[in-house]
Amino acid sequence: MAATQSVRRVVILSGKGGTGKTTVTSCFADLTQPAVLVDADVDAANLHLMLTPEIISQREFWGAKVAVRDPAKCNGSGECERRCRFDAITEERVYDSRCEGCGLCVLTCPSGALTLETVLSGHVVEARTPYGPLASGRLVPAGESSGKLVTEVRNVADAVAEAEGLSLQLIDGPPGIGCTAIAALAGVDLALLVTEPSASGLHDLKRVRQLLGHFQIPASLIVNRCDINPETTESLRRWGDEERVPLLAALPFDEAVPRAVRAGVPLTRFAPSSPVSAGLRQAWDAVAAWLWSA
Repeated sequence: MAATQSVRRVVILSGKGGTGKTTVTSCFADLTQPAVLVDADVDAANLHLMLTPEIISQREFWGAKVAVRDPAKCNGSGECERRCRFDAITEERVYDSRCEGCGLCVLTCPSGALTLETVLSGHVVEARTPYGPLASGRLVPAGESSGKLVTEVRNVADAVAEAEGLSLQLIDGPPGIGCTAIAALAGVDLALLVTEPSASGLHDLKRVRQLLGHFQIPASLIVNRCDINPETTESLRRWGDEERVPLLAALPFDEAVPRAVRAGVPLTRFAPSSPVSAGLRQAWDAVAAWLWSA
């Protein structure tokens, strides 16, 4: 990833899907515009739904490799089919959606009928929004190299930040702790964890915290829909104190949130006086104060 030392980067992570990280990201974009906005959830990019973007450019991303068979060379030994642990290859065809590009079939084919070839993995999209430039990636269905696509999107965001002199990036990260999450974490200054008061929310939050600890990235916490389970919300607060992950906001259930999502407008602009808007304003003030004093 390109070195842009003067840029501050905040990644919004969730550990699991459906906790509200895209809503938080869009509201932060509204509160701090302009910033470079990044949708690093390339498997299910949806930040654009809240930002009314105008697409500037879209280019192909070729990253994954899959096995390709030359029928003229194939002697039908079946060695490739026996060796492939992903069931991606049979006597009749190679299934691109199953192939992991490991190359074992290429190495073991006695007639040299198989090769690895790069295929279309997704697209990198640049757009303009009322809140700042947006860089995002869209993986093709069943596509591979999602981590590489996130890195490419991050490189585009760095280039835009440098070209336009913008000093902040807001990164809407993917759920989980896989390669896309790791790629989204590279070079960030702060991870903001958005969770919900549930057993699965706490479990996945702990996994993300371990990942952040490995990379020594500081973290803060927002609990969404805190009033649906006050006891678990309190457990999350205590966990945050123990792990040095300060709780920036505990947001109640707010019917204005789904209305804002349906309207495709950040909540802080759609319903600025709602309780969740107030909580997110408080959270952003704390994040901004940390970023520019660190």
